[in-house]
Amino acid sequence: MAKIRKDCVPIGLLRELIAYDPATGVLVWLPRRLEHFASDRVRACGRWNARYANKPALTAVEQSGYLHGDMMGKRYKAHRVAWALHHGEWPSLQIDHINGDPADNRIENLRSVTAQINMQNQRLSSASTSGVTGVSWASHRNKWSAQIKVNGVKHHLGLFDSIGDAAAARKAADRRFGFHSNHGRAAA
Repeated sequence: MAKIRKDCVPIGLLRELIAYDPATGVLVWLPRRLEHFASDRVRACGRWNARYANKPALTAVEQSGYLHGDMMGKRYKAHRVAWALHHGEWPSLQIDHINGDPADNRIENLRSVTAQINMQNQRLSSASTSGVTGVSWASHRNKWSAQIKVNGVKHHLGLFDSIGDAAAARKAADRRFGFHSNHGRAAA
């Protein structure tokens, strides 16, 4: 389970700093008031508002594609801020992007889940040689092997003459073990 950061901006203050459009997933900096600044308030407030107010917020892109940015001296992930603004509390679990796009922060694309459930909605690994999650060529048997990992336990699903049969076995196991229907999708 993800830990709630003890140093997160309180929700009331967060709502003074950033606006969120749940339909588009866009976060926007709100104009700041003098009390948001510690020193040289008038000048700092004027500079900050001229540069950032009413512009997109938390738009830096990590290598993994997630959006983030700094606020009040701390780094925040945009999807967690979107969740907090929409639901009125910081998420205690991981936030899963249902469609696999880490930059799509529309509320309909976000769900609060355990790490295990989040792992059941992953894209196809770039290391996959078959193009199908959980399917690989077993050269010593000259067949396709299908497997699935659940709760840290690997389950062998069988050996198959065709990749299609192995893929079908894996897809059936995905459904049986409650994996998201998007699991194993090709990277965009």
